[in-house]
Amino acid sequence: MAKTALIAIGGNSLIRAGEKGAIAEQLANTRRTAAAIVHIIRAGYRVVLTHGNGPQVGAALLRSERAADRVYTHPLDVCGAATQGEIGYLLQQSLQAELAQAGLTTPVVTVVTQVVVSPSDPAMERPTKPIGPFYSAREARAKQEQFGWAIVEDASRGYRRVVPSPEPLEIVEEGAIRRLIDTGAIVIAAGGGGIPVVRRGHELRGVEAVVDKDRSSALLAARLQTRSLIISTDADRVYVNYKKPGQRPLGRVTAAEIEAHWREGQFPPGNMGPKIESALRFLRDGGREAIITSYERLPDAVRGEAGTHIVAGG
Repeated sequence: MAKTALIAIGGNSLIRAGEKGAIAEQLANTRRTAAAIVHIIRAGYRVVLTHGNGPQVGAALLRSERAADRVYTHPLDVCGAATQGEIGYLLQQSLQAELAQAGLTTPVVTVVTQVVVSPSDPAMERPTKPIGPFYSAREARAKQEQFGWAIVEDASRGYRRVVPSPEPLEIVEEGAIRRLIDTGAIVIAAGGGGIPVVRRGHELRGVEAVVDKDRSSALLAARLQTRSLIISTDADRVYVNYKKPGQRPLGRVTAAEIEAHWREGQFPPGNMGPKIESALRFLRDGGREAIITSYERLPDAVRGEAGTHIVAGG
């Protein structure tokens, strides 16, 4: 698919540091992100968007839990579906406004997306992904006994539920997404990494898990054969020795060079590591270029004037 970019929007594009996440705040942030994306569309790109949903899923779980004595509760997979619709709506509205201002009539569509995972994935037996609110020790014990949750302690903030983070194997709605792109639509898909599901015969069943957003983005970009995978984060580019003596930004690097830095431990698992891993996967699966930058620099990065550009080769 020529001249198509998949842009994975980071959480800071939706809720910025210090914000509570009010809808007005999120809408203001998505409007700024939409303005940057419209610049890329005007440069001749077709665009697919993915996004994170961590704070929104946490809020949805908390609302469900606190209202459990009044209304039916939502399991994690349903919370994921709900936040795909919520964030998709905010992005659609923002993009439609910016497109209209630019004199463009490009349609914008959100696809509630399911991602197939394996029930035998080793990660299913080792929950590591924190979700939802923090609890006191007493509350955590009660939740553990009531629901059988896996709970971990955060030394400074209390206790938190953790769920598995399995590998994405298949994007269920890939065909529909492809057809929408072919019509010229901007497609918002695989929000929050997609809703994790397992196959049970001819049926799909949601599971209590979270798929990494960047891994799902890399899989979708490779399957769609996009030219570029662009990962938007809170840093303008990738750095080695980040916040240490000898800190150095990376501009244009090969996959072999960035992988060597990764194996040296330059990119921590809870920060830049999954983004580097996903960029490398995309390139191994036939992608031409992966770009990592901040949402403010997206148009500059597409022009080659900003961000870290990772290209295939050794």
